[in-house]
Amino acid sequence: WVTGATAGIGRAIALELASRGADVGVSGRREDRLREVIREIEKLGRRGLVVPCDVTDESAVMFAVEAVARDLGRLDVVVANAGFGVSGRIENLEAADWRRQFETNVIGLAMTARYSIAELKKTRGRIALVGSVSSMVSVPAQGPYSASKAAVRAIGQTLSMELEGTGVTCTTIH
Repeated sequence: WVTGATAGIGRAIALELASRGADVGVSGRREDRLREVIREIEKLGRRGLVVPCDVTDESAVMFAVEAVARDLGRLDVVVANAGFGVSGRIENLEAADWRRQFETNVIGLAMTARYSIAELKKTRGRIALVGSVSSMVSVPAQGPYSASKAAVRAIGQTLSMELEGTGVTCTTIH
């Protein structure tokens, strides 16, 4: 299951997984774009599943995990990729800008992990968190994005320790 699969990194990951023989559930907010990705997955000879999901909606994340596990038969890999970047100088950004950034990139990612873990324990699967080198090297006008990706790095390190011995592994991609 790949979140944020409508474009960019998420779309590329979904297609790469399919090219390596995986059936893939794809999520995002734009169902029409998800259907385009599914058509490409099916051209690769694999099964795809559209599961519209805004990761800022906890119940939508819970439903998406259930739908992917049920409709594809199991959940082996979760790629928590949904995210975006808020840009601007800190002196010009409002609290709402920071909240928007963290709701998706941090809380949405954490809820994706939270609700996936039970299914991943059944298959001894893997969760991949899409972070960024920006978690370690900040640049001007990218404070919210860099801070959110630093949180992703911390979540990945924590999950790796918390999942020890469960059969589930966590990889953070920067």
